[in-house]
Amino acid sequence: MLIRLFSWRPSAHQSRTLNLTMHPNALFLSLRRLLSQSVSEDPYDPPFSPTSKPPKPKKKQKKKPSPEKGPDGTGNRLLRSDLPFDFTYSYSETNPSVEPIGFREPPRFSPFGPGRLDRTWTGTSALAQLDVDQKSLVQERNRILGEPLTEEEVAELVERYRHSDCASQINLGKGGVTHNMLDDIHNHWKRAEAVRIKCLGVPTLDMDNVCFHLEEKSGGKVVYRHINILLLYRGRNYDPKNRPVIPLMLWKPYSPIYPKLVKNVADGLTFEETKEMRNRGLNSPPLIKLTRNGVYVNVVDRVREAFEVEEVVRLDCTHVGASDCKKIGVKLRDLVPCIPILFKDDQIILWRGKREQEQESNPSKEVESAHMLD
Repeated sequence: MLIRLFSWRPSAHQSRTLNLTMHPNALFLSLRRLLSQSVSEDPYDPPFSPTSKPPKPKKKQKKKPSPEKGPDGTGNRLLRSDLPFDFTYSYSETNPSVEPIGFREPPRFSPFGPGRLDRTWTGTSALAQLDVDQKSLVQERNRILGEPLTEEEVAELVERYRHSDCASQINLGKGGVTHNMLDDIHNHWKRAEAVRIKCLGVPTLDMDNVCFHLEEKSGGKVVYRHINILLLYRGRNYDPKNRPVIPLMLWKPYSPIYPKLVKNVADGLTFEETKEMRNRGLNSPPLIKLTRNGVYVNVVDRVREAFEVEEVVRLDCTHVGASDCKKIGVKLRDLVPCIPILFKDDQIILWRGKREQEQESNPSKEVESAHMLD
């Protein structure tokens, strides 16, 4: 009778057989288990499953204070920097006296971000709005530097930071002394007295210019210089907690358009003479073969020495790149000085120009020859 009244169908995942010869108590327990399984809402729920724990009450999250809105309506705060110089992307590789003739992007797009700086971006620089007394700046810088280092102290710093495995090192590339590099220098000065700077590429043509901008913009002192390796000292009284505010550039601005570097006809020559000079330069052996991101410390002196004998000089820049070739030509034009007359197939052709010294030396030679005749 019990089998007829409590007939069931075994579940799909579990088959059970009933042994009628078992003890009555065991038969009752097995029937009770099967009844509890058939009554459960989920047919696939195994019997005697542990009860789920009650969920823990969620903690109330504190609301974060909303940031102060800037002048552009966003959460950007307006930064104010008391540094007395204009902010540009590169300080050592730009000439503020040369005005651009056009821009590749609207000047209103500031690389510091919209509404983040209290200076107006002109397309090439963010002009300083403060009139600062230069005497007070010099006094403050001298106070931070303190007394000059002795020879023993300089030798100790050089031995500590001049090696290539130095932890406090910054690589200075073709961008030269950039604006964001100033922030890197002060970050290194938090834990080190000096920072090692390794210079490569176009800026190494004029290392004096690199040292000048590093000292002027950072406030430190170059205590060691060997070819392209510099050691910039922070000063005896430097306080990392009172470091200057240096707003970072969020992206590299597009370089503006400058006047044409090479003219169709060189100054002081006719069209035919300019053409002849270019052909002579292309057919002459190269004075120097420059490499990409190399060290060009001795290039200016070698070009000056070559101009004492030759009138036209060729530089082989096959692996340098077109953009770096023009930067090298501009620097050589100002440092040698000379006149670039051709940039073709990664070759730089330089003409020494008509020097006034040669014209002045002719009368002196005539006087010397007259004395010899007498």
